[in-house]
Amino acid sequence: MRHIPGNNRGLGLLEVVIAIFIATVAVMAILGLQPAAMRTSAQADYMGRAAGMLHRELQRQEAWIMNPCNAVTTGTTTATVRTSGQNSNQPGDAPFTVTTGIAALGTRVWRVTVTLGMPGYPDISESLIVTRQESYRFPAGCADQ
Repeated sequence: MRHIPGNNRGLGLLEVVIAIFIATVAVMAILGLQPAAMRTSAQADYMGRAAGMLHRELQRQEAWIMNPCNAVTTGTTTATVRTSGQNSNQPGDAPFTVTTGIAALGTRVWRVTVTLGMPGYPDISESLIVTRQESYRFPAGCADQ
C-alpha cells in the first residue's frame, strides 16, 4: 500500500472555531423562524374553526329549507357565534360574526349565502342553492309552507 504524503495533524483551532460559528448561525436562523411558524399555525387553526362554523351554518340552513313543512324567511340575519357554542365567552373562545342571507330564486328554490367575519382576518363566504325535498318532509303529512 502506498502512502500519500500530506498533513496528518487533524483540525486546527481555526477550523473548529469556523465550524462552531457556522453551526451557531444555522441554529439561530432556525430559531428565528419559530415565531413566524407559531403565528402561521395559530392563523390556520383560527381559519379552520371559521370554515367549520361556516359549513355548519350552511348545513343547518339547507336542512331547514329542504323540509317542506318549514317556513322559509328570506332576508339577512347577523349573529355573534363563539367557537365554544356558549352564549358568553369561555377561555380560549373566538367570537365570529355570522351573516346569513336567504334569497328566493323561484318556486321552492332559494340561495343561502353565509359570510363569516373574524376580527383581524378577511371575511370568508360561501353560498348554496337549496330546493325542497319530499324525502325530508317531517312530520309526515304536514302542510307545505
